[in-house]
Amino acid sequence: MPKIRVMVVDDAVVVRKLLAEALSNHPEIEVVATAANGKLALAKIPVVNPDLIILDVEMPELDGLATLSELRKTWRDLPVIMFSSHTQAGAATTLEALQRGANDFVAKPTGMSSIAQSIEQVREQLISRIKVFCHHLRDHSTVVRPAIRIPPTLPTHGQAVIPTVTAPVVRVPRGRIEIVVIGVSTGGPNALAEMIPLLPKGLPVPVLIVQHMPPVFTRMLAERLSLKAQLPVAEGVQGQILLPGHIHLAPGDWHMLVERNEGNLRLKLNQAPPENSCRPAVDPLFRSAAEVCGPNVLAVVMTGMGQDGTRGAQVLHELGAKVIVQDEATSVVWGMPGAVVRAGIADQVLPLGQLAAEISRRVLNGRIL
Repeated sequence: MPKIRVMVVDDAVVVRKLLAEALSNHPEIEVVATAANGKLALAKIPVVNPDLIILDVEMPELDGLATLSELRKTWRDLPVIMFSSHTQAGAATTLEALQRGANDFVAKPTGMSSIAQSIEQVREQLISRIKVFCHHLRDHSTVVRPAIRIPPTLPTHGQAVIPTVTAPVVRVPRGRIEIVVIGVSTGGPNALAEMIPLLPKGLPVPVLIVQHMPPVFTRMLAERLSLKAQLPVAEGVQGQILLPGHIHLAPGDWHMLVERNEGNLRLKLNQAPPENSCRPAVDPLFRSAAEVCGPNVLAVVMTGMGQDGTRGAQVLHELGAKVIVQDEATSVVWGMPGAVVRAGIADQVLPLGQLAAEISRRVLNGRIL
């Protein structure tokens, strides 16, 4: 069986060598070419015919965004993984790249004590993505949609506004949804950019989202989403009271949970060990919502690779809470939602464009407006 052919594009020689070493040691992958900038990469693509490209964000002559835009004119379905720094500029550019058609991203290693540690971190993040996006070369059950609908461009600047108000203590009748919890990963930024603005103003419950992303990236995503949403969107803050109609995104490198304190729902953040190789992870949020709100939870599992969220959704399902998932056709990777469906715990499977309306319908059902 042929190996997966990867091209690495990065202006730093050290990074190119690190990636080549990390990937070429895997028996199913070979690095067939490297390039120091986008201009050289575009010239090499038709020559080496790669199955996937790892593309740096910040490069001279032709940067990652410009390279991606040119690449997509000819190679619409060629998988591209952005390799980005943890800086604010790197995060903003990466989110823009995802909107322009990049399949996913991996943040460059930071704070590593050795090259070996850096290589291992890269291997963990990149190899699973390479295999998923090049599934046509391997026998994988995960369904991948390499070409996705790109939502209207969001502005790249702006900040979410977090109102300083006191929430009343509310007792929620059994059967009435008290909180919406959402888990999403690969393809999530674009999916959220399409779905979140459709949630109506005045939604009478808080919405908590775990999107697999590192620090800085989650804050930038929350800020960008807030500029188009009808509801306030912000990163979650420790101890914050959960107000109706507010959306909270788990901050990178922190698990986000919900707890009840003095009758109010509040956010709880911790840095417990990663689950499903992720922090934040979906399962801790779902489990905490089950513990605190029981059947009065609506869980939503959207596009993403892996199975994060399935165990937590199982706990919710057993308590009588409802679980809806994004369908296969509109998911970039039907890993997370597909796992919930295969577990037999999905109450409804819907295309991305119908999720917001269904969330609203279920939340508002039985309420007097």
